[in-house]
Amino acid sequence: MLNSAKIKSFFVEIGELTYFGQRFFKELFSKPFEFKELLKQCYNIGNKSLLLVGVTGFIIGLVMTLQTRPTLEEFGAESWMPSMVSISIIREIGPVIIALTFAGRIASGIGAELGSMRVTEQIDAMEVSGTNPFKYLVVTRVLAATIMLPILVIVGDTIALYGSYLIENAKGDVSFLLYFNKVFNSLEFGDIIPATIKTYFFGFAIGLVGCFKGYNCKKGTVGVGVAANSAVVFSSMLLFIIDFIAVFVTDIFFEI
Repeated sequence: MLNSAKIKSFFVEIGELTYFGQRFFKELFSKPFEFKELLKQCYNIGNKSLLLVGVTGFIIGLVMTLQTRPTLEEFGAESWMPSMVSISIIREIGPVIIALTFAGRIASGIGAELGSMRVTEQIDAMEVSGTNPFKYLVVTRVLAATIMLPILVIVGDTIALYGSYLIENAKGDVSFLLYFNKVFNSLEFGDIIPATIKTYFFGFAIGLVGCFKGYNCKKGTVGVGVAANSAVVFSSMLLFIIDFIAVFVTDIFFEI
């Protein structure tokens, strides 16, 4: 009985999230357009995440190179290091890890912010005053997350490659020009385009789930913490599902 109740509540939540997403697209193309609030949210989300994404990307580059180099040295294939690291980071490791970091920072923040506004009846007050709280609070945040995550992933990937270069320079005395020549020679559009496109879906999922959990927060102040926590868990799970679908589709159209 307990398992069936959990399964039922899970599918109910999936249905509610789907309806929430449909409402987002309906409100997205209706007036008025909250450009000022959108720009504000883009700045807040990007500014809050930039340092964390930079540190994460730098550590990814360092760890990838340090872990992989000894194995390649055994086969005398150190020259393949820039190509292998760059393809791994650009295609998969960079977007997924940075998106998970972004989810932990942004989905929880949005869930807690909107959840606190819900339990303190600020959202109800906006509805009474004639303001559309869904358009002002939800649409702007989901759009901002969708726009900013791809930019942050590009920044994180760049910093990760620079971190990898530092290890290669220290261990193998590889120059900056030689390292990045090998990086760009190994990358193709089939590596960059699908990896960039799926980050938009990552950002949309993170923003939508964070807003959904916060906007529908219940059970008073305790529910705020639950909303923030469940937003991270749910969005992280969605990221892996979206990533699997993206890799599957990429494999068909780009023949990895």
